Amino acid sequence: MKIIVCIKQVPDTKGGVRFNEDGTLNRGAMLAIMNPDDKAGLEAALQLKDKYGAEVTVLTMGLPKADDVLREALAMGADHAILVTDRVLGGADTWATSTTIAGAIRNLDYDLIITGRQAIDGDTAQVGPQISEHLDLPVISYTQSIEIDGEYVIVKRMYDDRYHMVKAKMPCLLTALAELAEPRYMTPGGIWDAYDTEVTVWGRADLKDVSDDNLGMKGSPTKIAKASDKVRKGQGEQVILDTQESVEYLMGKLDEKHII
Repeated sequence: MKIIVCIKQVPDTKGGVRFNEDGTLNRGAMLAIMNPDDKAGLEAALQLKDKYGAEVTVLTMGLPKADDVLREALAMGADHAILVTDRVLGGADTWATSTTIAGAIRNLDYDLIITGRQAIDGDTAQVGPQISEHLDLPVISYTQSIEIDGEYVIVKRMYDDRYHMVKAKMPCLLTALAELAEPRYMTPGGIWDAYDTEVTVWGRADLKDVSDDNLGMKGSPTKIAKASDKVRKGQGEQVILDTQESVEYLMGKLDEKHII
């Protein structure tokens, strides 16, 4: 079994968010981590590797610094890593991103593709299903558990206050919830091996069956109208009162704001 896991390097929002003048994220100026949903999908793939002897390839599109999350994935147990990076791919929305990733995946053999449900920097949950459309694959979203039955995958899929049990013939694509699996820690030996393993780097020329009109900012139908840092709240009012006065003060404020 061959599994491709699509991962993304996303901003660590604890370190602050930076924007370019055109409204896009300045990813080069921010601390970065592996997207949590993607990391859960990677762990699920590694568990399938442990159980069935699968071969796991991780793939990401991003800046050269995205090599860091690929090395992390290798240290966790992935077998191969591919970085798709090129200036012409910059500024891509979900459509251009999924087009790029699908173009890279067409060069590979696979039985199963796993992506995160969504990335914490965009929260669109669009890229995984779009990749399946580009590759003409069945997709099962909101994956909570995975079992393999011969040439079929059986998935427990979250659905509102219940779940579905869905069976699909491989190859197919799954989008993973963060709750799918608790990611394992990197091991010292894994870290050593990760930095002794070559990461394959592809550019625009390596994408298969894609048009320049669908890549990068030029190929993105979604444009950012405006972006800004989160508006900070002003300093609140502080009062020091005894118990009875506090009750009267709070009741007065609730009445003033028409809450009661």
